[in-house]
Order: sequence, then structure tokens, then C-alpha cells
Amino acid sequence: PQYGLVFDAGSTHTALYIYRWPADKENGTGIVSQVEACPVSGPGISSYADNPAGAGASLKPCLDKAMKIIPAEQQRETPTYLGATAGMRLLREQNSTKAEQVFAEVAKAIREYPVDFRGARILTGNEEGSFGWITVNYLLETLVKYSFAEKWEHPWDTEVLGALDLGGASTQITFQPGVTIEDKNTSIFFRLYGTNYSLYTHSYLCYGQTQALKRLLAALPQDSSSTPQILHPCYPKGYQENVSTADLYNSPCVHAPSTPSPAQVLTVMGTGDPAACSTAVQKLFNFSCGANRTCGFNGVYQPPVRGQFFAFAGFYYTFHFLNLTSQQSLSDVNSTVQTFCKKNWTELVETFPQQKGYLHTYCSVAIYILTLLLDGYKFNEHTWSSIHFSRQAANTDIGWTLGFMLNFTNMIPTEALEHVKGHHPSLWAGAVSFIVLAIV
Repeated sequence: PQYGLVFDAGSTHTALYIYRWPADKENGTGIVSQVEACPVSGPGISSYADNPAGAGASLKPCLDKAMKIIPAEQQRETPTYLGATAGMRLLREQNSTKAEQVFAEVAKAIREYPVDFRGARILTGNEEGSFGWITVNYLLETLVKYSFAEKWEHPWDTEVLGALDLGGASTQITFQPGVTIEDKNTSIFFRLYGTNYSLYTHSYLCYGQTQALKRLLAALPQDSSSTPQILHPCYPKGYQENVSTADLYNSPCVHAPSTPSPAQVLTVMGTGDPAACSTAVQKLFNFSCGANRTCGFNGVYQPPVRGQFFAFAGFYYTFHFLNLTSQQSLSDVNSTVQTFCKKNWTELVETFPQQKGYLHTYCSVAIYILTLLLDGYKFNEHTWSSIHFSRQAANTDIGWTLGFMLNFTNMIPTEALEHVKGHHPSLWAGAVSFIVLAIV
């Protein structure tokens, strides 16, 4: 077998994915499997802006693990990539020098290992969305499948699936629309296995769940007393935390007040009010579309959603926590979220003692996801059932990394796969005739 390594350097954390495929199979199609997903300890690499060497050092335990899995004689041929997403896009916007220093240290750390390192780069939002789409459709065999006749065939009876990704700093929607895409900035074209795919894809920066929660907190009214308080309708009643304004306004996604007060500590108190939470979350979006235009939100063109969708990453984790990944109806989902959001902090801690770190955020993220999918991407009670919340397919994590590796190792051919014949049949006929004549 051959191996490939891809680091997914997200805004809140990094993971190393180790893939394997049989080298003797025709173009290595349809048989790449995930051997291991190694979570890198610590925050995302963009958090190391002031300590770039720390970003490189953080990757080494997972690289050590990969070297134990990949046989020594194959390590030098193992293609290795690092792709960074919205966290590094934001850092590059804030300070491109610091972003370059982080990349230099990350590359230096990977080059200490005997692998075929092919570079560290920041993916565009469209790449992140479309590689996630390739991953989903490759794993679920909607692009090509190995038939009973032992041939690679395009499965004519299956529709390709859409992909919905929610990270810490951005969110992506990618699908094959039933209409011509009107805005070329939202269109991407692939030719895979002899079939053309014209996809709609868009990435909304600052609409990942971590940044959205920061923006929500910054938008809530603060009283101007000596110890300023924020009443947070999405946090459970009885929950309280202190947040420094320096931490709150340290992202380009969050607009600080025009006259920033010196660094101070804000007391945030939960009020557990799902209706008020929903109203506050709505204000993070602009849902109005210009005349004669179909759009998602913030005026971005989007054709109507079509087909089945896989929702993964942040979409899956929050809904999995709330036991909402079994194709429940929209009314069931809404009532579950409402019930959860009304629980007070003491009750939640007693029910979920293991989850204490993120427990106070699940209500706000759930309401944010519902707002994004229904009001933002324009799903409704009829199309809701077409969304499948999933973390894996074919024992492989769903995300952009597999699609990225398949694309950059040229493992998905543009043309359809055919069985190779030694020579054209007419050539054989001619050769046989010649032999017969020579014998006569």
C-alpha cells in the first residue's frame, strides 16, 4: 500500500489525517481509506502568531505517530500536505508577516521528517467547500464505483450530494444546482472520471461558530456601570463568566466600538431565553436580497438548494450532542433545541458533567445552525429532510482533506477509466492472417 498525510490546520485546532491505498489498483480509485486521525494538542496554528516556533513544535507528536504507522521504506514517497483554512485567512488579513512566519516554522518542522513534503498553503474558501464536496461524493461512490463486472463505472442512477461545512471561522455550502450559475465567483468546475460537474460553492468568512459567537457577544448591549454586565439570552440561566475586552475584540470579524475603552473585564450572565437568543442571532445576518436576485445572505448570490446534503464538522458535533442526527423532523429539532435552551446551568452541569467546557455554548450554536440553514441557506420544512448530519462515511472523516489529497496527487483522473487492451482488435486480426498466410 501507499500512504498520504494531510494536516487540516483549522481556526481552533489542527488534525493530521493518514490515508492508505493499494498501489496496484487501477489509478487508485475508490479505495483510499483513512488509517488514523491524529488530533494535534493545543489551539489552531493561527493562535501561534506571537510564538511561531510553537506552531511547528505542536505538529511533531502526530508526525511521530505517523512514522510508526508508515513502513520506513515508504516514508520518503509519502506525499505530505498542510492546508490551513479560515483562521489563517484571518491572520493573513491582520498581519501577513506573522502568517508567513507561522508557515515557515510549520514547514521547517515537517521537513525534519523523511516524507515527501509538498508544501503548506492557505486554501481559499471555494477550495475548502469544493474539496469537502469531492470527499463526500468520493466516499459515497456517487462519482464512480467498482461494478460487479469488475469495471469502474459512472453510477447513472445516483445523484451527487451537496456538502455543508461549519468550521470555527467560516462556513461553506457546495452543491450541483439545477440552474445555470449566475455569478461566476460562486461557481467551480471539475471534470472527474469523464463527467463534468458545475458546482455552486461559497464560503462565508466570520460565519464559523467560534467567530459567530464572538460577534454575538460583542453585539449584545453592555451597561456602562463600573463593572459592565452583559445579559446573554443564549447562555443558560445561572451561568456567569468574565470576558476581557482584549479577547473579545482581537479578531477582524468583531468590530470594536469606535471609542474603545481601555482593556476591561465584562461580566456575562446567562438568561436562558431562546426567543431573545434567536432574535439576537438573526441580527448577525442580512437576509434581504436585491431585486430579481436569489441569494443566501449578505447579498451573496445562491441558487435554490437541490438534492441531498451531508452536513459535517460543527453542524454534526452540536446536533450529535443534542441527539438530533437521526433524520428528525424540523418540528422535533426545534422543540428539542427550545427545551434544551430553557434548562438552567445547575441542571445542565448535573446532566452533562463531562461536557462542562463547552456546555454553555450548545444552545447558541444550535440556534445559530438553525438560523444559518433555514434563513441563510434557505432550507425549509420540506427540504430539511434532505440534510444528513454525519461525521464519517465509509469509516473516513468527512472534511476537505481527502478531496484535497485526491486532487493534488492527481488520483482522480479527468477521463473515465477503461480496461487497457494490449492492441486494437483489427491489429490482432491482421497479425493472425499474416501468420496463417506465412504458414501456408
